[in-house]
Amino acid sequence: MTTTDPETLLPPATGAWREGADPGRRRFLDLSAPLPLESGGELPGVRLAYETWGELDATGSNAVLVLHALTGDAHVTGPAGPGHPTAGWWDGLIGPGRPLDTDRWFVVAPNVVGGCQGTTGPASRAPDGRPWGSRFPLVTARDTVRSEVPLADALGVGTWALVVGGSMGGMRALEWAASEPERVARLMLLASPAAASADQIGWAAPQLAAIRADPGWHGGDYHDLPVGAGPHAGLGVARRIAHLSYRSGYELATRFGRDPQPGEDPFHGGRYAVESYLDHHAAKLVHRFDAGSYVRLTELMNAHDVGRGRGGTAAALARVTARTTVVGISSDRLYPVAQQEELAAGIPGAELRLIESPYGHDGFLIETEAVGGLVTELLG
Repeated sequence: MTTTDPETLLPPATGAWREGADPGRRRFLDLSAPLPLESGGELPGVRLAYETWGELDATGSNAVLVLHALTGDAHVTGPAGPGHPTAGWWDGLIGPGRPLDTDRWFVVAPNVVGGCQGTTGPASRAPDGRPWGSRFPLVTARDTVRSEVPLADALGVGTWALVVGGSMGGMRALEWAASEPERVARLMLLASPAAASADQIGWAAPQLAAIRADPGWHGGDYHDLPVGAGPHAGLGVARRIAHLSYRSGYELATRFGRDPQPGEDPFHGGRYAVESYLDHHAAKLVHRFDAGSYVRLTELMNAHDVGRGRGGTAAALARVTARTTVVGISSDRLYPVAQQEELAAGIPGAELRLIESPYGHDGFLIETEAVGGLVTELLG
C-alpha cells in the first residue's frame, strides 16, 4: 500500500469540506431567510454549495437539476483534485456529447442541506461560531426542496426541464415534483420509493447505532477534535452494512465467493476477500464524509413519505404533472422494484422502465449507458 492509501492514513475528525479549504468547482448561495423545517422551527444561516455545467439559454428552459444520494455531493462530474476528494459520481452522464449534453443543457447539482461538502450541515459553523454538531436539526426531503427553490430563482430557472435523482436523490426529486409541480417539466426517479419502508428503516437502524455507540461520537460534538479522533469506527461499520444493501448477493457471490484475501488466511486471523472489499469502502468514506451528516441524512431518508400531510401516497403522487420515467433496478434488494411499480402506477402518465443489472441498488450509478439512454429518451 502507498502512503496515500486511506487504509494507512489517520482520518480527520470529519471528512467534511470546511470553510477556508479549496472550494474546487463549488459555487455558493446564502439563503436570505431562515429555512422553515417540517420538524418544527427553522434553520438559520443556510449556505448551499452547488456546481453547474453548460449555460442557461435565453428562455431559461434548458435547466436540469441533478440530485445526489446519501454519500454523494454536488461534484457529479469531473476529476478528483483540490477541493474534491473523489471524481464525479455520474461522470458518464454529463458533458459535451453525453446524455446531459452541456452544449444543450444547463446542469445544476446542489449539495443537500445536512450534507458535508459545502452546504450547511452538522460540520458547519452555526451562527455562534461553533460547529452545529448535535444541535443540527432533522431536515426532510421536503425541506431540501424549500432550500433549493431560492437556488432556482437565483439562477433564473423558472421551470426545470428535468429533475433527476436516484435513491435519496430520487426522494428529493419526487418531493420537487409534488411540492412544486409547475416548476418540473420532466421527472426521472431511479431506485427510490414513495415512502421509506420498515425494511429500509430497519437497514438504517444498526448503521445509526454503530455511529452513536462509537466513543468518538461524543454525542455528535466531535468536529473540532484532532486528526485520528472522531467516530471513524462507527462510521466505517455503518458503511459496511450499507454497502451490503447496495449490492446484490449474486454479485458478491460471483465476484468474491468464499475466496480469502490474497496473502491472508481466514483460519488464522486473515480476511475473506469480501471482508477486505468492505474494509476498503469503509476506509475511503471516513476520509471524505462526516458522521453527523451520515446520521442526519439517514434520518432524512427514514422520514421520507411523499404522502405525509397530503392525504396519503395516492393523493400526493396525483399532484405530479411532469412527464415521468420511473426506473427500477432488477436486483435492487434495498429499494425493490415493487416500490417503483407503486410510483409508476400513481403518477399520472408515468412510464416504468427496468434496468437488468447484477449490481443491486448501485446499478443506478454503475449502469450509466442504460441510464443515459433513458435520460436521452425522456429529454427527446
